Amino acid sequence: QVQLVESGGGSVQAGGSLKLSCAASAFTYDMAWFRQAPGKEREGVAAIRSDGRTTYLDSVKGRFTISKDYGERTLFLEMNSLKPEDTAIYYCAAGTRVWGSRPTLQLVPYEYWGQGTQVTVSS
Repeated sequence: QVQLVESGGGSVQAGGSLKLSCAASAFTYDMAWFRQAPGKEREGVAAIRSDGRTTYLDSVKGRFTISKDYGERTLFLEMNSLKPEDTAIYYCAAGTRVWGSRPTLQLVPYEYWGQGTQVTVSS
């Protein structure tokens, strides 16, 4: 079992920044951030593999950065130039299975999930 606890969500104006944190009881092969807006499906935002390779959703490339602190066992998502369409509940996820040649943004491989943290961006 891997426990994941997110923090750092909040309300900001468009153009602002937030940094999300996910305290993990252990790091796994792939770790990722997903988000789910009201009435929409959950989507992968950014993922990082144990070797440091990353994958980003096209709409957040250049604005969001995923990273890990091995000493603190914490996953981060730094979000800059936030837009109203980034408003969602953001979830941390961890997967132990090998899935493709790059860290994936698909839901299926991720076995462990945090409880989520709300991010609201106003225009």
